[in-house]
Amino acid sequence: MNVLNFVHAFFSDGTHWHGYDGIPVRVWEHIQFTLEALAIAAAIGLPVGLVTGHYGRGGNVLALIATAGRALPSFGLLVLLFILLGFGMVPVMIPLVVLAIPPILVTTYEAVRSVDPSPVDAARGMGMQESRILFRVELPVALPLILSGLRSAAIQIVSTATIAAYVSLGGLGRYIIDGLYQRNYEKVVGGATLVAVMALVTLALFWAVARFTVSPGVRRSA
Repeated sequence: MNVLNFVHAFFSDGTHWHGYDGIPVRVWEHIQFTLEALAIAAAIGLPVGLVTGHYGRGGNVLALIATAGRALPSFGLLVLLFILLGFGMVPVMIPLVVLAIPPILVTTYEAVRSVDPSPVDAARGMGMQESRILFRVELPVALPLILSGLRSAAIQIVSTATIAAYVSLGGLGRYIIDGLYQRNYEKVVGGATLVAVMALVTLALFWAVARFTVSPGVRRSA
């Protein structure tokens, strides 16, 4: 039985569309994991990246933090936190947030630093406050690159949130983990396909957000 047959068998089985283990329920759980982790990571990474990028300080420290965050194994961190903290969302959220912060933090910093200094200097010469310079001059120009960092973080979370199933939580990882345990490869392939589709949908959503939030002039010059 090839992969396409597994995919067809999984999605054509009516039992996979109903109940607590149905596709709509598992997809919604996965979306909740992703949105919560992305929101926390953005709340941490965006302000730090914007401020450090604006003042041009702390780049080496951010690079070190990003390298350390990428080096941490998400699954190993999950298991350690599960042993220390027990069952719950916290052991799952921490690895996902740690995974998502580096691309947001570093990309935001680089986006602000890459803004042409001429309009920034002109704004300072006009007496504009630093906060207004950041949000009125630098942020609109840096927005495409900032969104790319958020997009990268979101894709990583979508792909990695399957680890929640290892500690008996839901999400699309439930199909992969349960399928492997039951040797039900139809379920494994189906779950992996859903994760891939969600990643593609995430890419499409960020493309749409960029189309509506980035000014045409910035898009043409990017």
